[in-house]
Amino acid sequence: MDRLQSWLKDDPVLLADGAMGTMLFEAGLQSGEAPQTWNKTHPDQVRAIHRAYLDAGSRLVLSNTFSCNRFRLARHNLQAQVVELNQAGAALLRAEVDKAGDKALVAGDIGPSGELLAPLGSLQFADAVEAFAEQAGALIGGGVDVIWLETMSALQEIQAAIEGVHKVSRDVPIVATLTFEKHGRTMMGVSAGQAVKALQDWGVSALGGNCGTGPDELLNIIREMKNSGATVPLVFKPNAGVPELIGGRTAYSATAAIMAQCALAAAEAGANIIGACCGSTPDHLRAMRDALKSR
Repeated sequence: MDRLQSWLKDDPVLLADGAMGTMLFEAGLQSGEAPQTWNKTHPDQVRAIHRAYLDAGSRLVLSNTFSCNRFRLARHNLQAQVVELNQAGAALLRAEVDKAGDKALVAGDIGPSGELLAPLGSLQFADAVEAFAEQAGALIGGGVDVIWLETMSALQEIQAAIEGVHKVSRDVPIVATLTFEKHGRTMMGVSAGQAVKALQDWGVSALGGNCGTGPDELLNIIREMKNSGATVPLVFKPNAGVPELIGGRTAYSATAAIMAQCALAAAEAGANIIGACCGSTPDHLRAMRDALKSR
């Protein structure tokens, strides 16, 4: 039994963390700047964000490596630094978790490749597998407990990511989440039921949804996943409301109190790993922690 399974056996609802990008922009990250470079240039600020989520009660925290694959980094001419930046991100989080007494799991965050796989695009499946393997290997080398695949839209890409992870390790647990739109499917047309069947067949340790159009829509997805025969733990990690452009900046409407109520609703709907995505802060997570404790 891996650590994720063991912890969920002891506590059926684990609190994950909140947004990394939102916090980095608050700390001074500039639009167009690669967030992963901060793992080397501003390590203290990255550790401070992790520490804030740990202090808020998060017991599963994601590394600052979401778009740290060779394709996304190539847009900044940083593709040669895939291993360095991923290992640095994992090591920063590992150090902060260890400092806090090893009371949280370290999740190596992997997002989409940023490319369309053939035949819709030019990225070949085998090349996607190699890229995901490269990132996963660096994260595992940096000391993660879990590989966390998130914000995916196509089952083909998740399959490539899972195969990439398995090329490096068959033992590390994999959590996989998709992003669903208002109509209940991902941008690539994947339904909650299709996601459950495919991901369970591929052996993930947990699955669910993240980001998207806010907590209400994701609650419906969690219920659909439960009704579709999900037998692995379910993940609920929505944005803090629907994003709006106000004064040239993206704003999110869900307050900490609203997200706390959503966390309770998610637990009632069957979610086992509960956190937040874009627009959320440690204040949101603290309120969610307190609400879940009240159960």
